[in-house]
Amino acid sequence: MTETINSNKSLETVIELLRQSFETYKYLDIEIKVQGKARTNKQNAALHKYFSQLASALNAGGWDMRKTLRPEIDIPWTGELVKEHLWRPIQVAMIGEESTAKVKAVDYPLIYETLNRHTAAKLGVSVPWPSREE
Repeated sequence: MTETINSNKSLETVIELLRQSFETYKYLDIEIKVQGKARTNKQNAALHKYFSQLASALNAGGWDMRKTLRPEIDIPWTGELVKEHLWRPIQVAMIGEESTAKVKAVDYPLIYETLNRHTAAKLGVSVPWPSREE
């Protein structure tokens, strides 16, 4: 049996299920896996806003993909290209996760700082993490 506990209601449901199972069987083996909290909707929106803002800043700074990644192809940056060619490789290297949706909320600032430090040092482009007002 696998149960996800992500609210007080689901916690109470599982506690009651444990009580009933214990009353019936008098012996239980329980395994608990603690999962980090997934990104929030606001964090997801900020992530994709950051991708777009970094793409615009790279393009404005004259850093198209040709100059940044491949000299033979002139390709302007987009938010999706930032995600695939800049963010995701750093994410995989740092935490071993391919999907941005499966990254723990606490990992986003670490990945952002690494990417922002790189683009600032190597390209002279630094984009702040989007605020709630943006």
